[in-house]
Amino acid sequence: MTNIQTPHIKPNGVEIAETILLPGDPLRAKFIAETFLEDAKCFNEVRGMLGYTGTYKGKKISVMGTGMGPASIGIYSYELIHFFGVKNLIRIGTCGALQPEVKLYDVILGMASSTNSNYLHQYNIPGQLSLPASFYLLNKAYKVANEKGVDTHVGNILCSEIFYNADKNAMENWIKMGILAVEMESTALYANAIAAGVNALTILTVSDSLVTGEETTPEERQTAFTKMMEIALELA
Repeated sequence: MTNIQTPHIKPNGVEIAETILLPGDPLRAKFIAETFLEDAKCFNEVRGMLGYTGTYKGKKISVMGTGMGPASIGIYSYELIHFFGVKNLIRIGTCGALQPEVKLYDVILGMASSTNSNYLHQYNIPGQLSLPASFYLLNKAYKVANEKGVDTHVGNILCSEIFYNADKNAMENWIKMGILAVEMESTALYANAIAAGVNALTILTVSDSLVTGEETTPEERQTAFTKMMEIALELA
């Protein structure tokens, strides 16, 4: 399997583990590999989307950047599942809080993904498909967070394909429906995983708030959000 390559992933003989962490930022993938993994080897540099495989507490695990938006993570997660046999895909990323009780640096477990994306049209479903996380990974992550004393919010998140929205009131109705936060990748990840019968989960750290206007720095987004990383690593 390690001799396989795709247009976007070229492992050069390095195995990709069945469990993979998927930050949007490839530099966050590099930080995780260098900080947490033993014997980490780079398995991808195509288009600068860095990927590594190593061990964490004796268990093999991979980490790879996915880029931003449903289209980008849709490509990488599809190839990881269908060409490299990945079974557990855990997005670790940042998000914007949509509720007043969700504060900067809080951790969110995405139990379900709502979206304004048209990603699901390809499945020709005669209705609206709900997109839940894998209960196996969600339950395990929740237990790990409790053991580590990390308070988490668990609920519905919004996957938006638009970062700079011309409609300044676009979030209002999502907020009314209790959506915890907005990010840009979970829908494609969950859809690909559900269609293939594998596990997916989104773990987020709040980097900014649409309620208060607070925000963190780009440097903090790469390296400071270690709680979600440590939770995700325990799922291997």
